[in-house]
Amino acid sequence: MKLSGFILLVFVGAALYTPAKSQATSNIKDTITVIGVGDMMLGSGFPSASHLPPNDDCDALLKPVWHILQNADVTFGNLEGCFLNSGPTTKKCSDPSRCYAFRMPDRYVHGYLNAGFDVVSLANNHSGDFGEAGRNNTMKLLDSVGINYGGLLVHPTASFMIDSVKYGFCAFAPNSGTCDVRDIVSAAEIVKKLKAENDIVIISFHAGAEGSSRQHVTRKTEEFIGENRGNVYEFAHSMIDAGADVLFGHGPHVTRAVELYKERFIIYSMGNFCTYSQFNLAGVSGLAPIVKVFMNNKGEFLKAEVTPTIQVGEGGSNIDSQKRVIKVIQDLTATDFPEGVLNISNDGLITKK
Repeated sequence: MKLSGFILLVFVGAALYTPAKSQATSNIKDTITVIGVGDMMLGSGFPSASHLPPNDDCDALLKPVWHILQNADVTFGNLEGCFLNSGPTTKKCSDPSRCYAFRMPDRYVHGYLNAGFDVVSLANNHSGDFGEAGRNNTMKLLDSVGINYGGLLVHPTASFMIDSVKYGFCAFAPNSGTCDVRDIVSAAEIVKKLKAENDIVIISFHAGAEGSSRQHVTRKTEEFIGENRGNVYEFAHSMIDAGADVLFGHGPHVTRAVELYKERFIIYSMGNFCTYSQFNLAGVSGLAPIVKVFMNNKGEFLKAEVTPTIQVGEGGSNIDSQKRVIKVIQDLTATDFPEGVLNISNDGLITKK
């Protein structure tokens, strides 16, 4: 984590959720950078320790991209699972050995701290795998290291200050106990309040159908295994209408297109970024972008940079020299948003046409 940001977060911790506009300084920086990545799970102790990384070293999974993640004002990712050392899952599993329930050891929270994460989403289908015990322990641990979070009904939003800029954050998903991505009216009210109290509003959403055949943004309500997974296109546009400045999607376990709407940047899914063991990482499922968004102090898009990553074997983030996910984003964006106003270079630079 950026050291100055961490010190300041601890210092202002007692002042979170206070109105920001009156506190905002007149010398707010001209250019703001926010990094977003997709799903992260650094190894699970359930159902056995065989799903933990070699030598119990979770740092090794992210270390190849530390230098990228630590080079932004704010770095965000989706925390796909909870922190809990032991205990049974609350999920109903006929075969515990094949039950996809994720609990990372408490000590793994430092893997995210060391990598540079400032804020994470808890709004997903795995944050509740171990019930309230898992969620409460996760929040306690994140608080202890100064990593912000949001997306749970019991803790929907976060506000934090870094380098004179106050950021508001909320996350949404179609899962029990999380801020509902399908309730667009209520979600918009949350975003409006965040915008009234903060300079920059970051929104994340864990939504859409899953799998390699679900890479496209349909602009319709998506279903997966009989569950309503939301309309990500309608949601993203409505959140920007309400005041969001940048939106990071995840959940389909594959990368999706990017779009610019009202000068605000949207990426509809960022795939499996760092997901050790128990995840399908074959083909496009193992490709993911690190997306660094540059915006002015009003939240308006200036440019974005994509660093392509790949996971091989059991998982872990590595820079992909073949830059395959950039080609994926190029193709999907051209297909799904032919009216779009973004150029995507072969090196991953995203600019307005």
